[in-house]
Amino acid sequence: MTSSPVPGITGLLAAWSEGDRAALDRLFTVVYAELHRLAHAQIRHEGPGHILQTTALVHEAFLRLAGTNLAGGAVEWQSRLHFYAVAANIMRRVLVDTARRRGAQRRGGNAAHVPFDEALRASPQPDEALLALDEALLALAEVDPRKARVVELRYFAGLTVVETAAVMHVSPDTVTRDWKVARLWLLRELDGVRAREGAP
Repeated sequence: MTSSPVPGITGLLAAWSEGDRAALDRLFTVVYAELHRLAHAQIRHEGPGHILQTTALVHEAFLRLAGTNLAGGAVEWQSRLHFYAVAANIMRRVLVDTARRRGAQRRGGNAAHVPFDEALRASPQPDEALLALDEALLALAEVDPRKARVVELRYFAGLTVVETAAVMHVSPDTVTRDWKVARLWLLRELDGVRAREGAP
């Protein structure tokens, strides 16, 4: 008698969506290494001095992910890439929430806003850079949700152009164009905020 094959990520996501709590435990084991890589990349973007460690970010993000399927709020998982994109977005929210809490604890002084390209290379003031980028990204989402989604998937989830296109159901050329325009838009937005606040 042969044992039934172990379901892949998509199968585990489907089982979880249907209420199988054991599938959630198996899913965590299967995706842990990739979530750890995503978390490490996001923390690395923040530069030195960030309060959260990679493992803590993975666990907090997964707890929030688990909460997305409770009490009738199940996500319709489309694929493995969709799962990782959602996970990366939740990690960004965890980092932003942490930065806001730390900012509230040490009020005083204006937040330093940095250009988007500098934020990509990390800043010596990770909380301020992350909050500035998050505010600019939220503003972009109000103007052009698709371009904001491209930034989330490319920058925060670390997806390739082709993977981003698959998640969004658009062509790779569209993703490439949106990524270029979004970067320019965010750069201009961050420079404008900095100018309004009188930053040097």
